[in-house]
Amino acid sequence: MVFLTSKYYKNRMDLLSPENVKTLVERCAKQDRDAQQALYKSMYSKMLTICYRYSRRPEEAKDLLQDGFIKVFKKIEKFNFNGSLEGWIRRIMVNNAIDYYRLNKNKFAMSEVYLVEDQLSEIEDEEEEIEPEIDGKEILACIQELSPGYRAVFNLYVLDNYSHAEIAEKLNISEGTSKSNLAKAKRNLRKLLQEKIK
Repeated sequence: MVFLTSKYYKNRMDLLSPENVKTLVERCAKQDRDAQQALYKSMYSKMLTICYRYSRRPEEAKDLLQDGFIKVFKKIEKFNFNGSLEGWIRRIMVNNAIDYYRLNKNKFAMSEVYLVEDQLSEIEDEEEEIEPEIDGKEILACIQELSPGYRAVFNLYVLDNYSHAEIAEKLNISEGTSKSNLAKAKRNLRKLLQEKIK
């Protein structure tokens, strides 16, 4: 197949066009190394960004990315073409990051994950504009400074569009705790961003 040559996969748009995705998926399912490399290279930057959002250190993000792609290649024959391949891979990366969080949350010493639901009434969810001079890298760095519990809820709700019910199920917490952690994550993130612009 011409589209999997090293020259071709530099053009990500062509590689992931609808007519090429089927062939790419079929070849990856057959453990074709060229196809796997092409898919990996085309998705690397976007998926690494997702992994960074859920991790605290670059090494941890890269480990999450590698584990995520191992899962992608193990499951790729199950991709049913009912959505975009990128969206399907993104979901695997997010789920992988959440699995990592769940397995390691005791190591994080996170008492704030188990907040009492009635504390919700004390939380004000103020919406403030982020200053325009803050760039994406600085925002990502601030997200990484959040505690693991807050970071997980913030990412799932704000950036990955999960509902509080879905977050509660994924993280084994109550919906109230999810809402509380989101409000506190936003408040902490706002403080971190304000410090950056001083």
